[in-house]
Amino acid sequence: LLDEPTNHLDLDATLWLEQWLKSYPGTLLIISHDRDFIDNVVERIVHLEHQKTNAYKGNYTTFERVRSERLALQQASYEKQQKRRKDVEDFVARFRYKASKAKQAQSRLKELQRMEDSAPAHVDSPFYFTFPPPKKASGALVNISQAELGHGKKTILSNVNVDLHAGTRIGLLGPNGAGKSTLINSLTGDLDLLAGVRVYGENLKVGYFAQHQLEVLDLQASPFLHIQRISPEATDQKIRNFLGGFDFHNDKALDPIKDFSGGEKARVALAMIVWQKPNLLLLDEPTNHLDLEMRHALTMALQGYEGALVVISHDRHLLRNTVDEFYLIAEGEVKEFDGDLDDYKKWLKNYARVVEVAAPVIVEVPVGKKLSRQESADKRKQLEPITKKIKQIEAKIEKNQKQLSDIEVILADAEIYTEANKVKLKQSLAEQAIIKKDLSDNEEQWLEYQDELEVLSN
Repeated sequence: LLDEPTNHLDLDATLWLEQWLKSYPGTLLIISHDRDFIDNVVERIVHLEHQKTNAYKGNYTTFERVRSERLALQQASYEKQQKRRKDVEDFVARFRYKASKAKQAQSRLKELQRMEDSAPAHVDSPFYFTFPPPKKASGALVNISQAELGHGKKTILSNVNVDLHAGTRIGLLGPNGAGKSTLINSLTGDLDLLAGVRVYGENLKVGYFAQHQLEVLDLQASPFLHIQRISPEATDQKIRNFLGGFDFHNDKALDPIKDFSGGEKARVALAMIVWQKPNLLLLDEPTNHLDLEMRHALTMALQGYEGALVVISHDRHLLRNTVDEFYLIAEGEVKEFDGDLDDYKKWLKNYARVVEVAAPVIVEVPVGKKLSRQESADKRKQLEPITKKIKQIEAKIEKNQKQLSDIEVILADAEIYTEANKVKLKQSLAEQAIIKKDLSDNEEQWLEYQDELEVLSN
């Protein structure tokens, strides 16, 4: 039973947990607002809405599609019923007291009384905010060159060169503790450079979100007062309208935030940033505590944002839909990452293996020199056991897939779910879990041997 397991995890830990859960043989029940995590781990969705539960087969993406189709049908049914109701009411009103039509009118009246109300479909989000156009800035907003970044006298990142302009959209990747937050704090100016040059552009206005900022909010103040302190000249109605976009309506906008949830406090902090129209937005794990609807609203707002954006996040859906490029922070360096999030997952796996096991000594062959027959034979001999192992694992994977297919045929039969087949169902489900884990382990081994083969072949 997992309740928001990815909150406060970085991307690396989220990927590890996801992989572990995919091979977990037991039953899994998860509450999560991480779309990609849910997509990759679960097979069914139970949706709680209007004090009812609806079950959907498949992952979150499938749920979204099926639910939208269901809501479209529900809305069509509602509109059809409303039209029929109006037609019947009009007929009864016109002919109820006319002798020749009285019987028909009574019949229609009974139809009206029997009619069960269809509910209209509601999919409206409580959030509706955008980033206003920021103040234009000519040239770079921030430029850091030939810099050493760190804390005190300890250097964490060396030879850092970062140039941020309006329209720059960067996602920061890297192992935990590699220096992602150090880079962001150096961009904001919260950390002094240990060496190098940092230049801020004219008209720079920074919007910075990090989890520690929730702790410095005034707990006795309301969302309204937090905004009013920034802009005392703003009218009450303008502030109220703005806060409504973050689902702070009526008394909620005036309540002290001391009793707010983590998600509500995060919305207050984000609202304060949006209100100030920054042209450089630095976000360090902005989706912690946010529910799916608010995450979606934030993603949509960031897509329309016109300033420069730098994001650290474990929410892959947010990264995939808001940034154009990735920077990798690892081993004391900041460099552009040539790849997407799937490539980063592979990089992370190789990086973990290198850290765990000392890298083998590789003797380089001078350029232009061909391998001798003996050297070629030695290399083939070196690769032979790995190639053999790969073939063995491929045979196991094929067997697993056949076994899984056979069990799915059994589970697709409605008879298996009757009381008489209760024991057989339990055995089949247990066998399915074991085979799935075996398949996942074999696929993991196959990837490891393929990587090893690639390294040795080069």
